[in-house]
Amino acid sequence: MRNPGTAAVLSFFIPGVGQIYNGKILRGVFWLIITPGFWLGTGGLLGWVCHIISAYTAYNYARKHPY
Repeated sequence: MRNPGTAAVLSFFIPGVGQIYNGKILRGVFWLIITPGFWLGTGGLLGWVCHIISAYTAYNYARKHPY
């Protein structure tokens, strides 16, 4: 059983890990690649946005698909 809170925290600290925890490997790899690009490309401004979106999507998926 997936815990939405765990998925969100994992993805907030390391974007993509919450998606991998949910079993969405490709989606997790996407966030692992995109987030550092935004951090570097925007000087850190959009990096936080990616962290929050990644955490939210991991939480939302785990909430809708607990098994």
